[in-house]
Amino acid sequence: MCPGRLIFRTIGATVMTDRIHVAVGVLRDDQSRILITRRAADAHQGGLWEFPGGKVESGETIQSALAREFLEELGTRVLETAPLCEITHDYSDKAVLLDVHWITAWEVEPRGLEGQPLAWVPPDELENFEFPAANQPIIEAIAAQA
Repeated sequence: MCPGRLIFRTIGATVMTDRIHVAVGVLRDDQSRILITRRAADAHQGGLWEFPGGKVESGETIQSALAREFLEELGTRVLETAPLCEITHDYSDKAVLLDVHWITAWEVEPRGLEGQPLAWVPPDELENFEFPAANQPIIEAIAAQA
């Protein structure tokens, strides 16, 4: 399981969280390599590598968010997922909750529809790429299951 904790802030009598809920997909090919993509230079944590995914919209499940994001960004149809881990992380400018799932069944080879570079990487080589800090527990969870 990925380490992490959810921190709530209390304002008056209402418990709130300012976390951005993000669905993250770990896609493994038939050679056990993991798909990573590079963030656009002008994005938050720009230029770093990441596991594909995106914000979960209001009322959306993790599975439907992953299906939408993978189709929009990679042209890949997500058919089935399985939970890998959940991570909370506080950056200096935002806080995130990452719901990380294995993509266990998919169709259509991923391609960077937004011009983003892609790489298929063996799990033991993920540490050679620069990722946002919140992604480090994902790398550890993948290594534990490799």
